[in-house]
Amino acid sequence: MIYSNVPRSPRPSGHHAPDVSPENESSTPVILIKPASRRLSIKWKELWEYRELLFFLVWRDVKVRYKQSILGIGWAVLQPICTMVIFSVIFGRLAKLPSEGIPYPLFSLAALLPWQLFSGTIQRGGTSLVRSATMLKKVYFPRLIIPLSATIALLVDFAIAFVILLGMMIYFKVIPSMMSLLLPFFVLQALATALGAALWLSALNVKYRDVQHALPFLVQAWMFASPVAYSASLIPNGLWRIVYGLNPLAGVIQGFRWTLLGGQPPDELLFVSVITTIVLFVTGLWYFKHAEKTFADMV
Repeated sequence: MIYSNVPRSPRPSGHHAPDVSPENESSTPVILIKPASRRLSIKWKELWEYRELLFFLVWRDVKVRYKQSILGIGWAVLQPICTMVIFSVIFGRLAKLPSEGIPYPLFSLAALLPWQLFSGTIQRGGTSLVRSATMLKKVYFPRLIIPLSATIALLVDFAIAFVILLGMMIYFKVIPSMMSLLLPFFVLQALATALGAALWLSALNVKYRDVQHALPFLVQAWMFASPVAYSASLIPNGLWRIVYGLNPLAGVIQGFRWTLLGGQPPDELLFVSVITTIVLFVTGLWYFKHAEKTFADMV
């Protein structure tokens, strides 16, 4: 946004022009809204100025998601718990997949927390611009706020489910080590991965509405490609393990288990997944800013 003083247009001449003294001629402040000259230009100061709007959108997303529901925010607990029970029966008891010496219910729940944060973000953030079409057409604000609010709103669910995970750790008598101090790093990586994917999908969904139809399939396929129900230790060392690490959630999920439960360290998975997360976030931000100027016209 560029502020400039643009003088008023001159008074019409001739016998119809009113007699106005020069001192009454004053400049009128005009706000000009122009696209950024650089495609990867983030106006952090402007985002901070719109922090109240961000807070309102986050609060709206949380309220709408659980509005007129019997359990309310209890769904944030019920969803991972039910999935954990299903995984424990199918993959833990029947398939007997290895769980790195960790009780399988705890093993799966520790993976479901970052996974549901990621999947919820790309599903809600991927369609957030289209759902906010009225705002995009009528009001100016940093468009980045919309997918960002969808990401932050899901942190509420994550925090509630994390309390349940801590309770299960107490039940199974699992004491976290000093490595648990690294947990915020993996939470941050999960957020960056989710936001990067949401930026790509939300911008693409404005132009191609096929994205919102493909999202459920994408989420399902991504889940089986991530070590949620199984351990990443099943992936053989060497080239295949590096290729598997291109999935940024592989390092995130393995890191969660390692820091909290003392599972297998993410080794080279962490290095490759961090690089992939950075690439996904930067390119998603670049494409979002590149397509931003056409959102109001195409949505």
